[in-house]
Amino acid sequence: MPDAERPQELPARLLTDPEMIDACRVRDFSRVFRLVKTRAGIYPSMIARRCDLTPSRVGEVIAGRRQLLHMDVVERISDGLRIPGHMLGLARRPWETPQALIATEREAPQLPEPEQQTAPSLPGPDVDSILALTSRTSLNPGTLEAFRSSIEDYWRRDDQHGGEALRPAIVGQLRYVVGLLNENRQPSIRNHLYGIAAELARLTGWTYFDARQYNQARAYFTEALKLAKEIDDRQFMANVLACMSLQATYQDKPVDSLALVTGAQDQARSSQVTTPRVLSMLSMREAFAHATLGDREATHRAIGEAHRHFEEIDASDPDPSWVTYFDEPKLIVDTGIAHGRLGEAATAEPLIADALRREDHTKQRGRAFHTFWLARTQLDQGKLDQACHTATQALAPASAVASERVTGHLREFYDQLAPHRKEPVALAFEARLRELLPPVSGSLHP
Repeated sequence: MPDAERPQELPARLLTDPEMIDACRVRDFSRVFRLVKTRAGIYPSMIARRCDLTPSRVGEVIAGRRQLLHMDVVERISDGLRIPGHMLGLARRPWETPQALIATEREAPQLPEPEQQTAPSLPGPDVDSILALTSRTSLNPGTLEAFRSSIEDYWRRDDQHGGEALRPAIVGQLRYVVGLLNENRQPSIRNHLYGIAAELARLTGWTYFDARQYNQARAYFTEALKLAKEIDDRQFMANVLACMSLQATYQDKPVDSLALVTGAQDQARSSQVTTPRVLSMLSMREAFAHATLGDREATHRAIGEAHRHFEEIDASDPDPSWVTYFDEPKLIVDTGIAHGRLGEAATAEPLIADALRREDHTKQRGRAFHTFWLARTQLDQGKLDQACHTATQALAPASAVASERVTGHLREFYDQLAPHRKEPVALAFEARLRELLPPVSGSLHP
C-alpha cells in the first residue's frame, strides 16, 4: 500500500489514555469513535472509509443506537484506526510490527572459494584498460595523504549515516588503488599503496558487515589481510582479525570469535610498533568473545587487561589512525556491554549511561547501539518505564542511519519487550517506533 493510502497511527497519548483503554476493553465503539474524533481529528466520514463501514452506520454507533459485535468488523476497526489488537481482545495485528523488524539475515549470492577467484576488489579487463589511462601518473606524498584523508572521511560518514550508500565509492577507490599497484613503483610508494588498499578493503568489508551480508564481508576482510601481509603490517592484520572476531559474535559463533581475536593478539604482539591502545581494544574484543561464551571469569580478566593497557597510553604513542576511535568513553561503554552480555545488568547500566553522556553526539550509529544496550540492561532489571523511555530516545539516531546492525539491536529490544506489550508505556514506545520506522512495501532484510 502506498504511504499516502496507509492509515495513520493514532496519537500515543490517546492509545495510553485510561478512558480509551477501557472503551476498547469493553468494545464500546460509541466511546471509541467519539474519542478518535475529538482526540485524533478523525471524523465519522473518515472512520467509515478507513473501517469499510457506511457513514450512516458509524453515525448510529456514535449515537448509541447500534452496536458492533461481529469479529470481522472489530478487526476492520482495529486495522483501519490502527488500534493495537490486544486492546480490543484480538490477536496481534500484522501491521503492529514495523516491516523493518520482520526480517531475516540477508546475504548476497555466495562468492566462489578464494582459491577459485581473483581478488573481489578487481574489475573486469575492460574497466582495467579504461582505468589504465588515468592511473599512469606520478604519485607523491600529497597524493597518498589525499587517499588517507578520503578514508577517514568515509569512516566518519559511515558512522553518521551508514555505509550502504558509500560502498560504490569505496569499492571504486579500492579498484583504482589496486590498479596503481600493477605499475612499477618505488618501494616506499608501493608500501603505502598496499596499506591504503588494505584499509579500503577492510572498510568495504565493514560496510557489508554492517549490512549483515556476512559472506561478502568475510571475503573483503580476507582480501584486506592479504594486502596487509604483503607489507608485513601485523598491527593492521590484528585490526582486521578483530573485525572478523566481532562479526563472529554477531553470527553467534563465539568459538570462532575467540580464535580470531586470539590470532589478532598474536599478530599485534609480534609487531614492533604495537601501542597500548591497540592492545586495549583487542582485549575488549576478547572480553566480548568470552562473554558470548558465558565465561564470566575469563570475561572479567579480559576487561581488566583492557583497562590495564588503556592506563599505559601515552600521548606520544604512535597510534595508527584506525584505532584512535577507541577513547575512554568507548572503553567504558564496551566494558558495560561486556557485562551486559554476561547478564550483569546492574553493573552494565551505569557504565553505559556514563559513556553515553560523554561520547560524540554526531556518531549516530554508535549512539543508537549504546542507547539500545542501555535500554536492554534497564529492562533486564525490571525498569520498564525507564527502559521504554531510553529506547524511545534511541529511535531518532536509529532512523537517521542506514544500518542493519542497528535494526538488529532494535529488534532484540523489541522482542525482549514482548511480555509487557499491553502496558501503556510500551504502547507509547511502539507508536513512536511505527512513526519513525513505518511499514514499507516489500521487506527490509538485514
